[in-house]
Order: sequence, then structure tokens, then C-alpha cells
Amino acid sequence: MTGKIGLWQQIKEDFSQPLKNDPAINSRVELCFNYPGVWAIVNYRFANILYKKGFRRVARAIMGVSQFITNIDIHPSATIGRRVFLDHAFGVVIGETAIVEDDILIYQGVTLGGVSLDRGQKRHPTVQSGTVIGAGAKVLGDIIIGKNCRIGSNSVVVNSVTDNSTAVGIPARVIKKGRDKNPMAHNKIPDINKELFLYLFKRIKALETAVNAQHKDTNLVEEDKELEAIYKQFLKSVKE
Repeated sequence: MTGKIGLWQQIKEDFSQPLKNDPAINSRVELCFNYPGVWAIVNYRFANILYKKGFRRVARAIMGVSQFITNIDIHPSATIGRRVFLDHAFGVVIGETAIVEDDILIYQGVTLGGVSLDRGQKRHPTVQSGTVIGAGAKVLGDIIIGKNCRIGSNSVVVNSVTDNSTAVGIPARVIKKGRDKNPMAHNKIPDINKELFLYLFKRIKALETAVNAQHKDTNLVEEDKELEAIYKQFLKSVKE
């Protein structure tokens, strides 16, 4: 993570992120009403200082109120670096021992969660600089998401991801290595579930053709025609 700066400088950076990362913003006034992710981060900054000074109940209370207002759950003990932007942000959860480094973009519904109940242990992920985490993704456990990674929307990540990688799926797997020119282009991430379904359908079709070639039973042929119609309709919907 980059060098430390003062609290007010950090907050100034936090408020600058929508202007840099969201083309929908038209005025600084909108920061007050339309960016709960910014306010959640700012509230966290104060709560984190209090938590480190031993005022843990006060820190938890601040983040409890923040959660009620913003619908974003950040533990005050988490480590969050500079220029972190929670875009839309509703439903984001950042756990107690999570580490979020600098220049990270997190979309709504993302969870940086734990898979252990052991107190005093690091239970949450470390997300390194330059990473983008798509909407609804779950990153679970004491794992490391490397620098400049892309995590596909709704993916469930339970293993570490190396630098400059794209990971998608349940559980998430690395499908591409190398830094993307546009890390926000989630529409270009391939749908591995769709591709798997297409493969299975084609495989089943090949097996059906082989079986029908050996068996000339009339009922089987009629049933095959019905299934073929269903198959074509479903294949059409998958392609669309």
C-alpha cells in the first residue's frame, strides 16, 4: 500500500473517487445524496481510528448507524487503503480481518467474508491494489486476490488468485491471465456456465444420434422428436 497521509487528506481522496470513476455524476452536490459507498468509507475512517485507540464499542456503534443508513456493513477493524470506491455499494460486506489495498473498485453486493470462527486469526481475504470485484461476488476466507485482478459478477472465490488474472464461476477459476486494458469491461468475461451447457447438449446430441442409428423403435423416434424440439428451444434461449 502507498504511504500514509492524514485523515482529512484520505477523506478528500474518498470524495474524489466518484468524480474519477463514475461517468453518471454531474455535480459535487450528488456526493451528498447518491453515493452511500463514499459515506460508508468516510464513516469507517473515523471508526477505524477509534477502534485502534481502544474505543471499540463506540467504533462498532458508528458503523452500526452507518450500516443502517447506507446498507453497507464494514467492520471498523478492517484495513482499507486509499482511493477505494464502492460503486452503488448496497449490500457490500467487508469483514473484520479483511485487507483492501489501494485503488480498488468494488460493486454492489460484494462480500469479503470469512469461513472460520477462530477469534484472533485472519479469517478474511486480502485484496491487492488495482483489483475490480464485480457485483454480487463473494470472496471468502484468508486468501489473496492479487494485483490488477478482475473477479466476475456473482463469482464465489475460495482460493487465492494470482496477479493480473480474471476469475469467474462457482467456485471461481482463473480463465485469463494478463492485465486488461479496461478492467471494468465485465460484459466481455465469458460465461463458463453457458459454455458448459452448450458442450453437454452437443455431447448428448451425439450420443442420441448414435443410439437412434442402432435402434429403429418407432416410440423412441417419436420421443426423440419431442425432445429435439425442447432441446432446440432451450438452445435458442441459451444463445440469446
